[in-house]
Amino acid sequence: MMIIETDRLILRPWMETDAESLFKYASDPDVGPIAGWAPHPSVDYSREIISSVFAAPDVYAVVIKDSGEPVGCCGLMPADRITNNDSPNNRDAEIGYWIGKPYWGLGLIPEAVKALINKCREGNDITRLWICFRNENQNSKRVAEKCGFTYSHTIYDTTDLLGNIITEHFYSLILKPI
Repeated sequence: MMIIETDRLILRPWMETDAESLFKYASDPDVGPIAGWAPHPSVDYSREIISSVFAAPDVYAVVIKDSGEPVGCCGLMPADRITNNDSPNNRDAEIGYWIGKPYWGLGLIPEAVKALINKCREGNDITRLWICFRNENQNSKRVAEKCGFTYSHTIYDTTDLLGNIITEHFYSLILKPI
């Protein structure tokens, strides 16, 4: 996996040594549940997430250049869960992201998302990107709009990973003709 640099960030693979930083931000009850996952209960759990979920291709630690500390996550995932995915050859991807609460509102996630968009434009077979967020997560809506995504559709009364019934909004960005 490549390392991506922006003005303020380094997007790089997660390392086992990042477990304490991951736990520091992912244990906050204001961070995970709004994205659909439970707060991390321990450093060991964070380490397990790094070695399993975050080991997937194109999942990056969002690292502050000045401090070298990972403070969030941004990555590409198959978009097979999007119900009106009509792209040929399933060449869609979803961008997922989160950032620790002390870094909310600083424009770091839009910076990371734009870097992933550029990566997809430069040499990828992906034709369309998606950002999906729950109704109460208006910060994610702003990220999508800042990065050029447009509203596609809404799914009502769907169930998240925690078993909650939610409303989820889907925004898309066409990279190449479909």
